[in-house]
Amino acid sequence: MTAGAAGLREMRWWDIAPVLELEHDLFPEDAWSPGMFWSELAHARGPFATRRYLVAEQDGRIVGYGGLAAIDGTGDIQTIAIARDQWGTGLGGRLLAELLGAATDFECREVLLEVRVDNARAQRLYERFGFEPIGFRRGYYQPGNVDALVMRLTTQTSSEAPSVQGT
Repeated sequence: MTAGAAGLREMRWWDIAPVLELEHDLFPEDAWSPGMFWSELAHARGPFATRRYLVAEQDGRIVGYGGLAAIDGTGDIQTIAIARDQWGTGLGGRLLAELLGAATDFECREVLLEVRVDNARAQRLYERFGFEPIGFRRGYYQPGNVDALVMRLTTQTSSEAPSVQGT
């Protein structure tokens, strides 16, 4: 990480207010509520955790965040958001890589996500990581009735790795 680059860390309850500020700036019409973040974080700690939420912090400012839910071997990227002044810095890729690492820790066989059909920049990021389009969710983003492109990354857990048997 270069000097001045954002550091990644686990999202905690005290991050919700600054995350909400960024959320409302980036997604003014369909921003998550405080309760949605509280609910997700409630499932992110302890021995039965099914979530992993991260923030990117630079000079004391939250400049990005992302979250993953993992259930029954499937990971779902719930959200990734990067402050506009951080677009093009690689921060989105760093957050995605960390979330995919969490999916491995959760032993997910696949990771899914939805992305707006009009967000080509995010789609290119996901494609670079190996995600492939598998379908659409019509009218998923409201208001505006914008479709979501559903993308999937198939992973291979260590228990599924091919074994070599001696003769």
